[in-house]
Amino acid sequence: MMKPNTYSRKSLCFSFIVASTLSFSAVSVEKNDIPELALDLENVTVSGLSSGGYMATQFQLSHSDWVKGVGVIAGGPYFCAQGDITTALAQCVNKVEGDINLETLNDKAKQYASEGKIASLDNMKDAKVWLFHGTQDTRVVANVSDSLFEQYQMWTDTQNIAYINDKPMAHLFPTRDKGVNCMKSESPFIGNCDYDAAGAMLSHLIEGVATPDASLTGKIHSFDQQKIAGSDAKTLASEGFVYVPKSCEQGETCRAHISFHGCNQYADAVGDAYTTQTGLNEWADDNNIVVLYPQTKKSLFMPLNPQGCWDWWGYASSDYANKEGAQITAVKKILFSLNTRLPSKTKQGEADE
Repeated sequence: MMKPNTYSRKSLCFSFIVASTLSFSAVSVEKNDIPELALDLENVTVSGLSSGGYMATQFQLSHSDWVKGVGVIAGGPYFCAQGDITTALAQCVNKVEGDINLETLNDKAKQYASEGKIASLDNMKDAKVWLFHGTQDTRVVANVSDSLFEQYQMWTDTQNIAYINDKPMAHLFPTRDKGVNCMKSESPFIGNCDYDAAGAMLSHLIEGVATPDASLTGKIHSFDQQKIAGSDAKTLASEGFVYVPKSCEQGETCRAHISFHGCNQYADAVGDAYTTQTGLNEWADDNNIVVLYPQTKKSLFMPLNPQGCWDWWGYASSDYANKEGAQITAVKKILFSLNTRLPSKTKQGEADE
């Protein structure tokens, strides 16, 4: 394991460089015409970068009875911020003042489980966990990600956990050949690193995935997040996206994967970069996986979220880290709304009610 380092540079929700608004490229985006889908909602996987990594952990723990795998790039332990932005900046991003008390954080998880606010922690024993931290990442320091690794070891069989922390990469989503200089954390925070993080992650989370070919058969579709999720989506963007392989469009039962972007990586900031360049769509296309890309938005007013981060410190809801939180509830509603071919009970998202 890499030795943890500390840095003095402060940031808000990983202090991504503010990105200017980009237009969408020529990649086809079909508006509001999502085909009927049959989704396996008992074996969902999730992933995310940075604030999206924190959200992926929160979402998976909330629904670990049907979210069976999680991938986190440059994230920290569950409930690290403890509902306080000051704690978030002091211990969970680019420095760690004092020690991260995992016992306190785990006690909160146990409390939520006892209250029914997250699924039973017993589910975590068999969960698949893939973690990544680049050695050149100064936005989230190594000992923050190390603490997440240590926390998962308390819940999950070690054979089910992969932690990659020896690659010289900055704070971004590593790809084989897309994005910016791998050594720099620059918009759109997707790195040309000669490393297929999407493939490594999905190969660990899902047994038997096939290596994709170079072609894509599917399409990216847009949808109205606010219409689907109502008031729970008030801190989300109006538009979200989903990649649907042709096989899934034609009626095959498909898996679902949710990918949470990082701060300053929402669509209004980076265009279609996150929804098209991470490599997730290529793997999804050849493995019958629908990829959901929910979107946040920036806010310069209350609730304050100037960099469009996912809520991992409590700006949107005091229950931000459990299934009663607004954003977690909204994303679940969106996911289940896509499942239009299967019985109504499954479509309504009652699997864990």
